[in-house]
Amino acid sequence: MVCPFLCLRLPCTLWRLVSSPNPFFGKREAWIGRHPVAAYFALTFTVSWIGALAVTAPHLIRHEPLPKMTGILMFPAMLLGPSCIGILLTRIVDGKSGLRDLLSRMLRGRVSARWYAALLIPPILILTVLFGFQTFVSTAYAPNRFLIGVLFGLPAGLLEEIGWTGYAFPKMSSQSNELAASILLGLLWSIWHLPVIDYLGTATPHGAYWFPFFLAFGVAMTAMRVLISWIYTNTKSLFLAQLMHISSTGSLVIFSAPRLAADQEVVWYGVYGISLWLAVAIVAKACGRDLRRQTAWGLSSKHRAAC
Repeated sequence: MVCPFLCLRLPCTLWRLVSSPNPFFGKREAWIGRHPVAAYFALTFTVSWIGALAVTAPHLIRHEPLPKMTGILMFPAMLLGPSCIGILLTRIVDGKSGLRDLLSRMLRGRVSARWYAALLIPPILILTVLFGFQTFVSTAYAPNRFLIGVLFGLPAGLLEEIGWTGYAFPKMSSQSNELAASILLGLLWSIWHLPVIDYLGTATPHGAYWFPFFLAFGVAMTAMRVLISWIYTNTKSLFLAQLMHISSTGSLVIFSAPRLAADQEVVWYGVYGISLWLAVAIVAKACGRDLRRQTAWGLSSKHRAAC
């Protein structure tokens, strides 16, 4: 009963804080105000990992192995971190006007069609890698067609991006260039997944290969974070960032080969990560370190159009 209590209690507490006139007692010089990025990651990791612990606690106390369903249930508990903390800190740091801006970015869907076309990058690369391995390595890499898997991507994309892209990335990119900020955010985002890393992919649990899988997963997710940030930087659409996250997670669940051993999954995730970094290299070459249209560097109009 611990996890349902937390899942109900935290949003209620968040609503009271967000709707109150002075949620942080009016002390603008408080630590959160002075360190908005550090506060976000500290609170997000704490809430998410405590949520995951609450789900697993009954089995850990009895020294039982975690059932796969318990591993799956850790995901919704962890989603409370980036989403709720993103909303709460937006209210504390940026006030009610910040909340209105956050909502407007979530509703901003009128952008050029080419940015919607970018949502096809994850499924195209995933299928290219898997079909390549199926052709040249083993038929075990044949892509799955678990179409209902898109439902796994919906809550992840819609909720997580409120914090990662809606709150953290704009503040991180104001302190450095967008490329550096997105890489750092991607690394932290990958580490955030640690409690559930043994339940990602199809070859679960990964056993002795859990750490190599985590490294391959981190390579892929850090590159994906750069691509999400590239889309957001050029559109200021949090909605499109959410869709890109949904495309990434949903495509992995839908197409991941279902009959692989743990070592085989590490290999294809690693190659997928490399393919994503090739896409990042193309974006960085065309757009520069700020991931947006460059005029001062003398890029051709063809290159600028890619941004």
